[in-house]
Amino acid sequence: MKSSHSKVYILAIVSFLVGTSEYALSGILDKVAASFDVSLAAAGQLITIFSLIYALCTPILMALTASMDRRKLMMISMGIFIVSNILAFVLPGYGLFAAARVMMAIGAGIVVVTALNIAAKIAPSGKQASAIATVVMGFTASLIIGVPLGRIAADTLGWKSMFGGIAILGILAIIILSFVIPRIEGDAPVPLKQQLSLLKKPKVALGLAITFFWLGGYSIAYTYLSPYLLQVSALNNQYLSGALLVFGIASMIGSKLGGFSADRWGVNRTLFGGFALHILMLILLSVVTHTLVGVMIVLLLWSFSAWSSGPTQQYHLTTIEPEASGVMLSLNQSMMQLAMAAGAGMGGIAIETFSLSSITWIGAGGIAIAIIALIILNKVNVATKVNVNR
Repeated sequence: MKSSHSKVYILAIVSFLVGTSEYALSGILDKVAASFDVSLAAAGQLITIFSLIYALCTPILMALTASMDRRKLMMISMGIFIVSNILAFVLPGYGLFAAARVMMAIGAGIVVVTALNIAAKIAPSGKQASAIATVVMGFTASLIIGVPLGRIAADTLGWKSMFGGIAILGILAIIILSFVIPRIEGDAPVPLKQQLSLLKKPKVALGLAITFFWLGGYSIAYTYLSPYLLQVSALNNQYLSGALLVFGIASMIGSKLGGFSADRWGVNRTLFGGFALHILMLILLSVVTHTLVGVMIVLLLWSFSAWSSGPTQQYHLTTIEPEASGVMLSLNQSMMQLAMAAGAGMGGIAIETFSLSSITWIGAGGIAIAIIALIILNKVNVATKVNVNR
């Protein structure tokens, strides 16, 4: 348990718990709406709230706590996360649950970034990237395991039981972390203003715009996936957990093959191919209904194409500003959460204004804008190279 390898896996489990607290709500949105007697759009705003608070508060809080001992920061943020899950489990009503989600997002953001930071520092020399990838994999696994498990828990014990379970596992995790994570000095703080100054560069802004519209388009449809499958695709409720599991497994396969494709065929081809397939699958999802096999195949290819762009885009951003790769990845994490928040909000507006079935088409439109941003960025890169060579 005391080897750095096992410590990184513990951090990955913590990352899994945080990811489950964020993503699992998408799998039980219909039950949340019914429980609080609110619309699907209002229930979806609980995801918007989480992502928005995560995106806006995490960079600020990490800048303010940069010099704090990493072990101490992890204990404090885990404490906030655990308490917020307990409150989500016991407090009644939509408003109080939303307040608990705000607190949950604050704790979650600090936990994930601190876990990545600790993993890099305790890993042996030359193994830092692998350690970070393991922690990220824990977060990704919440899509694969956490979302369908949340649906199963909701069907058997009630949807709030999921947050009670996360709180219990969080308590066990914080006890283990207190014994195995050593005291680790913080970093020299990088002023937030200095980090944000990168946004003034056109290539950086375009690169982050690709993330925003890709993940925003995805989130418009994914946030309301469960009610969509039940009401539009006419999927039987008993198959929903299986459908979410298929979706999650495909996301992991897509992430792995996306990285392989970027190495072999290049970033641009991988992103263009992934975005194009992503758009096609969202449109097909609105066409393929009342057939279990057809819906499952489309879900698999949708998730595969969507997440093949994840690691590729992260690597893509590090090549835009190689000297500030760490800051670029941090900005990208915030942009991803902003995209999730905007997507959930846009999806809610689409449902209220048009219909539940409209979210796949609007989501496809968001990804089309990401393709346009990628084309413009490539033209800027070509123009820059021409000017340099003169």
